Amino acid sequence: MPQQQIPRSRVALARRCTAIVQARWFAATVFTLILANAALLGVETYSGIVADWHHWLRLAEHVCLAAFAVEIVLRLAAHADRPGEFFKDPWNLFDLAVVLCAFLPVVRENTTVLRLLRLARVLRTARFLPQLRVVLVAVARSLPGTLSFLLVGALLLYVYAMVGWVFFGSHDPEHYGSIGRAVLTLFLLMTLDGIGDAVHAGLDISRWSLLYYGSYVLLASFVLVNVLIGVVITSLDEAREMDGTTSSEPRPHPDRRERTPLAHRIEEARRALDELEHELIRMPPPPLEGNHHRIPTAQRRE
Repeated sequence: MPQQQIPRSRVALARRCTAIVQARWFAATVFTLILANAALLGVETYSGIVADWHHWLRLAEHVCLAAFAVEIVLRLAAHADRPGEFFKDPWNLFDLAVVLCAFLPVVRENTTVLRLLRLARVLRTARFLPQLRVVLVAVARSLPGTLSFLLVGALLLYVYAMVGWVFFGSHDPEHYGSIGRAVLTLFLLMTLDGIGDAVHAGLDISRWSLLYYGSYVLLASFVLVNVLIGVVITSLDEAREMDGTTSSEPRPHPDRRERTPLAHRIEEARRALDELEHELIRMPPPPLEGNHHRIPTAQRRE
């Protein structure tokens, strides 16, 4: 929507609500409410406290819900002159969904779903903690690479489990008696917990077990883990770049943005180029070569 068609009342409302939303006291208040909501959720796990303070706990929950609803309304009002930008931010969508779902009749009647929804409010602290927000975004972006890692790991476990069943199934049925037990044993050995006992038990069966366990530890505990760490670190760098280029707070209009020194320099350079162009246009063209003024023949004779 062009700026000329936006009513002044909406622009004024957005300006006032933006000032409130971007204030430090507002962020501190919302962050405190999120922590208070998490504390209330933990207190409700004690049956004795719930029996004695049931009324006050319910009242505190309604107060937190009302405060979160007011916060979402203020954030929506801060985008009154450009409502589309509110829904472009995934954190705004997450906050809106968490608050709106609490008012649904089906959710309010289900205690388990309501508690899980209240637990999801704790994740809203990522809005006010940039480092936590970067980590959550990195985890989300690393999911495709993590799925590939899980597929490779599952294939590796299956192959080594089958080999272990073939060589150790009859001698150690407790750990390699079936494919399921072999996979469970190798999965626990991936953390190098009990690898010493497994190697000693394998040496009693065959000397080739040393090659079996050595190659498995090398691939599962070192190669695959390092690949997973590389995927997470790459996603973390991408998340930091995304967090540096995007902002969860309402952005001012282009005409209200503060111009940077670089923008001033560019504007001054353009102005200087325009003035130079006008001067060049006003200047008379230079005389062509060989076209000098000639003195008339009569004057030369005189």
